[in-house]
Amino acid sequence: MITLSNALSIVRIPLALLFFWQNIYIRIIAIVLAMFTDSIDGYFARKYKSASKFGAYLDPAMDKFFVYFVLAILLLENQILLWQALAMISRDFALIIFGLYLGITKKWASYEVKAVRWGKVTTAMQFCVLIGVTLKFSFSWYIYSLFIVLGVLAFIELIVSSFSKRAT
Repeated sequence: MITLSNALSIVRIPLALLFFWQNIYIRIIAIVLAMFTDSIDGYFARKYKSASKFGAYLDPAMDKFFVYFVLAILLLENQILLWQALAMISRDFALIIFGLYLGITKKWASYEVKAVRWGKVTTAMQFCVLIGVTLKFSFSWYIYSLFIVLGVLAFIELIVSSFSKRAT
């Protein structure tokens, strides 16, 4: 189902591939465009009433693809350490645990996928840190620890929302 919003999500694939070029300007443009497409794809889905379950999965999947791909390149280039990359994606470990919970409790089919506030904050912060790392900024361990805190908050938000939906 190709809609404008889904196309904006999919464009993050070629944007990530731009990281094969070791040109700092191309990389910064790629990150900024990935941020921009991430911020407007949902808007267009709502505006043109083209929101779909496919799009609800596609958008975060493309965010993760972009971030994981860029982190892999930065790891290979020794611009970021493994523990820093793992901290940046720690929210996704929380999502995996939540997915396991949904699977074990057989609630997966009835769960409505939607963005969570702390997930959005984490994604925005990932993009900002990727810009900083690309520009050769050095971040304190506090910044990377904040990703772990945000992952825990996202997990709590998911659990609370799953229980509140059951009560209604």
